[in-house]
Amino acid sequence: MTNKDEVLKALFPEDILKTSKDLTEGEVKFLKQLNDLLEEKYRSSINDHWVNATVPEDFFEDMGKLNYFHNPLLFEGREGEKTPSQLFQFFMSYVIARFDVSLVTLLGVHQGLGHNSFLFGGSKEQIAYYLPKLQTHELRTCFALTEPEHGSDVAGGLETTAKRDGDKWIINGAKKWIGGANVADVIPLYAVDVDTGKPKGFIIRPEQEGVEIDVIENKIALRIIPNTNIKLTNVEVKEEDRLQNINGFKDIAKILYSTRAGVAYMATGAMAGALRATLDYVTERKQFGKEISKYQLIQEKLAMMQGNLAQAMATCAQLARMQAKGEYDEVATSAAKMMNALRLRESVAMGRGITGGNGILAEYDIARFFSDAEAVYTYEGTHEINALLIGRALTGDSAFI
Repeated sequence: MTNKDEVLKALFPEDILKTSKDLTEGEVKFLKQLNDLLEEKYRSSINDHWVNATVPEDFFEDMGKLNYFHNPLLFEGREGEKTPSQLFQFFMSYVIARFDVSLVTLLGVHQGLGHNSFLFGGSKEQIAYYLPKLQTHELRTCFALTEPEHGSDVAGGLETTAKRDGDKWIINGAKKWIGGANVADVIPLYAVDVDTGKPKGFIIRPEQEGVEIDVIENKIALRIIPNTNIKLTNVEVKEEDRLQNINGFKDIAKILYSTRAGVAYMATGAMAGALRATLDYVTERKQFGKEISKYQLIQEKLAMMQGNLAQAMATCAQLARMQAKGEYDEVATSAAKMMNALRLRESVAMGRGITGGNGILAEYDIARFFSDAEAVYTYEGTHEINALLIGRALTGDSAFI
């Protein structure tokens, strides 16, 4: 057995279909470093952060230091490639989600929706300036699309407006659920051009006059993430701070499609976290004179959780292979997100049930995964919206309205 095989066996014991076997030596080394960082620095405090709704100190900086966009380990044997492999990106999300769903969501918004707003929506000059700073975490970003009254219907219901006034734009409106806006340096924000009726993208900064940001309180899921409301009152944005390649909802949809696979990855990692938390519990908890892991009904539920996870991992690995070939298919990503999030919901419910009354206490990891699964089930397209995307492809009929 090679060293890589040994590390993989220790790092992903739940990978019964060996979906990780095609990772390179360098990628495996990186993933072990990432896992060790999470376990050694953040394990002891993660549940307290969830209860107290606080972001672990240094997490964003630590991820920047790992240099996950350009780390030489990720390009060993891949000389000439400009980006990390799609399979690696799956497993990076997986490892963080297995540890905590809030942290992977926080990072996913930055490296996915936020970063890709600049990558796909920016001019050559904007890309050259912002991408290096976002990739090293010198700058933080987020993604401001969803509004108080518009989520799934935002394509046709965007109410935040932008009015051209010479060489600047005047922005008015409101956004909701914007994760990390209060700590972002730059916010890609989407508003309708009142003259054309088409959405455009703008680079907003939290300290600008007319920008008000407050943190949404009392969430039952993703408590570590500071989701925010943004109110915009006559906010002035220079034309040079308009994302030049966002000129319709199709341009925004490209950003959304590019990250939907990532949510399927997150859901899969969360399943692994729930399985691990449940296994840790059942091997210690005794009832009727022996560990509950020795009972048949418990083992059947554990087997179902493992089965759900194996299928989800296989789906993600295939999705990564497709995207590595440039096949970014809306139906495939929607199916992966829909089914993996559904199976996550099923798995965390079984884990929570196995752990009994203790499973509702935040000192046990399963309670955190159980609650956070509800957010994964909803974001990046609800179950129903993704189902309608798939249904439209199957039938040729759009049933959205």
